[in-house]
Amino acid sequence: MPQGSRLGPLSFIVMIDDLRANCEVHKFVDDTTLSELITPSGSPSNMTDYLSSLLIWTADNNMQLNTSKTKEMILGRIDPTSIPSPSTPTGPIQRVTTFKLLGVHLDASLSWATHINTIISKASKRLYFLKQRRRAGVPPQQLLHFYMTVIRPVLEYASPVWHYSITRAQSQHLESIKKRAVHIIFSFTRGMPYPNVLFVAKLNSLKDRQDKLS
Repeated sequence: MPQGSRLGPLSFIVMIDDLRANCEVHKFVDDTTLSELITPSGSPSNMTDYLSSLLIWTADNNMQLNTSKTKEMILGRIDPTSIPSPSTPTGPIQRVTTFKLLGVHLDASLSWATHINTIISKASKRLYFLKQRRRAGVPPQQLLHFYMTVIRPVLEYASPVWHYSITRAQSQHLESIKKRAVHIIFSFTRGMPYPNVLFVAKLNSLKDRQDKLS
């Protein structure tokens, strides 16, 4: 089946519909996550057995697990040395402290610092293209449309997942990206209080939008 076809992902979902691993399995097209809950009392991890059942399924279905793209992460206050690292016939599974899952950066310390820093960096780079369009004489309304379709989605992606857990400083850092974008579009707003900047652009703050999205 041609790569990129609309039927491809649907066919793959049908093919892996019976994928089981005797634990919580979260599937999104070809991205599969196994998870287990380990109690603070020190219950042993069974992830090695869960992975073995997954490997049996892949062998029965003529598939192969990509070990290089498979990672293990332990969340919470658990001693990692007490949990054996799972492995496959092609090599051990790498244990990491941060991992990008469906576009969201998860951190073993349950902090969103990595994710917030990543999306701020990504959105900041896109401000450069906004500046280039401003210099080329693109009208403000089209620049505003560029911001809303190219930059703002980066700052809001999956926000219901992380919005209520970020710090005030992180929230203000996100708002600063929006403020910079409006300054580029409407240069006369420089020096204005942030509420006035939003009023000129006829936009709501990111926090208000994230509250609504959540």
